Amino acid sequence: MLMRRVAGRLMDRVPDMAGRLLTALRVDEDAYRVLPEADLRGDMERSFAAGVAAMYQERTERRDVAIASATAARRAEQGVPLDSMLRGYRLATQITWDTMAEVVAREHPDAAVAILHSAGRVWQGVDRQAIAAVTAYRRREAELSRRSAERAEALLDALLEGRADTDVVREAAGALGVPQYGGYLVVACRPEATSPSCPPARLGALRVLRRPRTDGDILVVWLNGADPAAALAALTPELPGPAGVSPPLEGLLGLSEGRRLAMTALRTCRGAEVVRLDERLPAALAVSRPDLAQRLVGAVLGPVLALDAPERDTLLHTLASLLDCDGSVTRTAAVLYCHRNTVFNRLRRIEALTGRSPDRPRDVVELALALEAHRLAAMT
Repeated sequence: MLMRRVAGRLMDRVPDMAGRLLTALRVDEDAYRVLPEADLRGDMERSFAAGVAAMYQERTERRDVAIASATAARRAEQGVPLDSMLRGYRLATQITWDTMAEVVAREHPDAAVAILHSAGRVWQGVDRQAIAAVTAYRRREAELSRRSAERAEALLDALLEGRADTDVVREAAGALGVPQYGGYLVVACRPEATSPSCPPARLGALRVLRRPRTDGDILVVWLNGADPAAALAALTPELPGPAGVSPPLEGLLGLSEGRRLAMTALRTCRGAEVVRLDERLPAALAVSRPDLAQRLVGAVLGPVLALDAPERDTLLHTLASLLDCDGSVTRTAAVLYCHRNTVFNRLRRIEALTGRSPDRPRDVVELALALEAHRLAAMT
């Protein structure tokens, strides 16, 4: 009965206790200063009232844990740090105890010892509320983090797929933690090459955003003022396998074009290499229009491809070696471990079959493009 009477007097002091707590938190905690005062006061009065009532209520009647959980979830949504919220609980406990001591000293001075014996129940209630609050806070924080990550992925997809307007770009910049404008690279990696050794989110000054997709893993690299060539040199050892790299881009609105160019560069890879699009423009032309590339192969190399496999492969290998050796017959012969005259004989055979001479620049362009298109077609 005594605890109920004391609790009744504490109920009358709830507005005052809430005011004291509100003042203390808004003085020392930045997170509480930016929240609406009326909302905070309402939450604190409800929490104090439920906590005081729990001192004498049966377990089935108590609402203190439910209110603590709901309030904690709201604080997580408002961005109040967990430490700040827990400090609020400590202050609320101190204010409750000080007020209780004041009431007992003034109205029930002979019952001080009895009230002290009830302290355990008070602390148990506070413990119960704090544990429930922490659990609810962390659960809500995890849910918000998951939703935030999902929203960031959706915004990145919109950028990569060309579905972003200026409002989406602005929101994406905030969600992804990168600027709207500035230097970027897009890197496309083959799905089968993806491994846990993908680049970290931060690599020196670089910021790396990874988005797994059905057509390949896409990395968006914010250069953060770094030279593109130096950035690629730092990034390359971290890549899991074959990768194509876009030219440098200016701003998030360019990511969809960057993705397309990076995917084109990836399709020109020879084995597990990392290639920049600008290094493979002839091959990029071939993979960009496979129908025309196949017509080019047939028109230029058709007679060679019709030969028996041994002769066909020998002539194609000789032509590829000549192109790799910048047209030098001497170097080609050394690479192929044969006499220069053997190389000349094979080149005359190619000219006779195709009508195109490796000595004529225009013919060399057609032979090189056709050979590259044939190689790329064989890889698919």
